[in-house]
Amino acid sequence: MTDGTTAAAPDPADVAWIAVDWGTSNLRAWAMGPGDAPLAEAASAAGMGALAPDGFEPALLDLVGDWRAPGRATVVVACGMVGARQGWIEAPYAAVPCVPAGGFARPAVADPRLRVHILPGLRQDRPPDVMRGEETQIAGLIAGAPGFDGVACLPGTHAKWAHVSAGEVVGFASFMTGEVFALLAGASVLRHTVGAEGWSEPDFIEAVDDTLTRPERLAARLFGLRAEGLIAGLAPERARARLSGLLIGAELAAARPWWLGREVALIGAAGPGAAYRAALAHVGVAARSLDAAAMTLAGLAAAHRRLIRERTAAP
Repeated sequence: MTDGTTAAAPDPADVAWIAVDWGTSNLRAWAMGPGDAPLAEAASAAGMGALAPDGFEPALLDLVGDWRAPGRATVVVACGMVGARQGWIEAPYAAVPCVPAGGFARPAVADPRLRVHILPGLRQDRPPDVMRGEETQIAGLIAGAPGFDGVACLPGTHAKWAHVSAGEVVGFASFMTGEVFALLAGASVLRHTVGAEGWSEPDFIEAVDDTLTRPERLAARLFGLRAEGLIAGLAPERARARLSGLLIGAELAAARPWWLGREVALIGAAGPGAAYRAALAHVGVAARSLDAAAMTLAGLAAAHRRLIRERTAAP
């Protein structure tokens, strides 16, 4: 989507509620019709990182103000960094084990035509860990597969592995693999060796094997990329694939108890998810691939249905 535009302008009378995924860098919204069918989509660069607390409501109205029907308040269900301590209002983390995307924080709004509900993230006390935004994608997985008993893997800047059972997130682990890759490729000595694009699948799989088998060799293998570039002219795209493979292999070694012998749902099949899918397939795990945006929207819809049930049950 282009900044601040919609795919199609819906009739406000048809908009039942608005779903929002509000991250650090971007704001994404969907106009939802009856039956949780998306009628339109909009996005802007008004992410949490660019806003002061009093800037959230104007940013939301700039993007979706035309979706509000006259004469009634429109419910907004939002997830992501909008609920962080630096966001619109803090939505405190819910402690696992728990149902993901449950409970809401309600920011004060100046426009009476808005009723905003922000979903909390999840926290794990031992070992300490947190997630915010990914829990909504996991809720989408559960909504589509209520009997799922296995592990959700969510690649990204901070990859998540979450054990899901009986409709709850039982526990999870985070890995800074994506951020470490970006730092090494862009701000370390490896920036002279690792290409910005290109790929070599054989090099990737070989590197996954290397650190999956001997993760303690990771630091040495990383410098070996620079050395091979100087001595043997290692191609930049091969170095890029090897760096990714070394880091993902080390992550798989640490996450072995999460994926070994369990069903794995890979949320986010495009981009880095493709590398995770290839690495998991190499170790014999046929992960179920799910689209991240679709899971986010399904999780927001599940949260909205929960909100309706809570209102109906209230005296």
